[in-house]
Amino acid sequence: MSIAVAVIGAGFAGIGAAIKLKQKGIDDFVVFERGDRVGGTWRDNTYPGAACDIPSHLYSYSFAPNPEWSHTYSGSAEILDYIDEMVASFGVAEHIRFRREVVGLSYDEASGEWTVRFAGRRRAVKARSVIMAAGPLANPSFPDLRGIDDFDGCKIHSARWDHDYDFTGKKVAVVGTGASAVQIVPHLVRSAASVKVFQRTPGWVLPRVDVETGEFAKGVYRVVPGAQRLARAAWYWGHESIALGVVWDTPLTRVVETVSRLNLRLQVRDPWLRRQLTPDFSAGCKRLLMTSDYYPALQADNCKLVTWPIARIAPKGIRTVEGVEHQADVIVFATGFDVGKQGTPFPVTGVGGRVLADEWAGGAYAYRSVNVAGYPNLHITFGPNSGPGHNSALVYMEAQIDYITDAVTMIEKNDWKALDVREEVQSAYNRDIQKRLGATTWNSGCQSWYLTEDGFNATMFPGFATQYTKQLARVDLQDYRILVHASEPRDASEPAMSG
Repeated sequence: MSIAVAVIGAGFAGIGAAIKLKQKGIDDFVVFERGDRVGGTWRDNTYPGAACDIPSHLYSYSFAPNPEWSHTYSGSAEILDYIDEMVASFGVAEHIRFRREVVGLSYDEASGEWTVRFAGRRRAVKARSVIMAAGPLANPSFPDLRGIDDFDGCKIHSARWDHDYDFTGKKVAVVGTGASAVQIVPHLVRSAASVKVFQRTPGWVLPRVDVETGEFAKGVYRVVPGAQRLARAAWYWGHESIALGVVWDTPLTRVVETVSRLNLRLQVRDPWLRRQLTPDFSAGCKRLLMTSDYYPALQADNCKLVTWPIARIAPKGIRTVEGVEHQADVIVFATGFDVGKQGTPFPVTGVGGRVLADEWAGGAYAYRSVNVAGYPNLHITFGPNSGPGHNSALVYMEAQIDYITDAVTMIEKNDWKALDVREEVQSAYNRDIQKRLGATTWNSGCQSWYLTEDGFNATMFPGFATQYTKQLARVDLQDYRILVHASEPRDASEPAMSG
């Protein structure tokens, strides 16, 4: 089987790419999804309280507005419904193949095609272009703790929630205090006999005001689409302004920290607990936490914050370094994902047998986060240095999808064999990115999932969302090598195609 475009993953990025391909007149594509339904991270994260910390009007595609959002911030089920609605309304369901887990990509220079290999005995597929839309938040990450396999009770990861497990009357240990944990803990406190939250480092917490959207407002959005576009624009520019306080350490960073400290003082009565919950790094260095429920939950009679480092997991619970063993019936790991800052989710072999995981061993990099030299016609969504610290990921993702589908359209309409970014252009781009990252809060000394163990930041974009989307507004063909025939590379002389 040979196709024009293989899209890997049916989450937000994969479905968005499918929609844009159809809109640009490309029907010869298939979306390969390892699961049994669409949704990506929102299909997998169904833990109690799972929700987005970006407002719904902004955490959606501009080309697919939804006037029916029920609250300012949507829960995972409603976001999943939105993805399902996009699949139905844009007619891309026929292009999706479920239970197709990709286990390898390899490029054939002679044919100019990628071979896509799958788990099991499924036959490989050849494609001229590949869009890797698997996403960085796909594979759950368990912490590297001694004895983690020795625990006799139940272990549950936030991204693989066990809905059959009854927490009523149970002794629960929660490892992690990040974005998932602050949503889970308030729900566990309501039913468990006891909840112990094991904190490595506290985060900066801002209140989240989640207001129900009334029927009148929904009606206005249905009848006057411009009203919803205006609401989206207001949220967008509001979040853009936050960059001045969290991307760089500025006087506005002190404002963010002051608001967070005031929120802590108003919600937490005990001075010692406040001290335990106060970060010692600049706001923005780690992801800001948006919640109004977490601090009250920590002060419930059946909840306790544990700040001693974990020494090991014991058969009956968690042992901390001072020698105390905290017994538990179940351990909830709210410890995030195995984000590909250095490797790839499966082997990717490019020109001359080069292996992408080897090239990324010191930290991932790409040109404009979407293309890598030596891997022609391979396009990545949410690739290296495309993470937002202040705005909606979907704003960044939509810009990537437009750019990628423009490039794929050029390849198909001109019948090009290969479009490969120039290595010197890629190197210059990444030198500039890393130089700019040196002035951001992410490189100011704290440890976070944004960085590799040696401090390389392959995750975040050092600027405004407006700057990121502007660089992806058009495909600059002079930055690429174009192979028309088997041995005929050429420099591009055509004008760039706008997005």
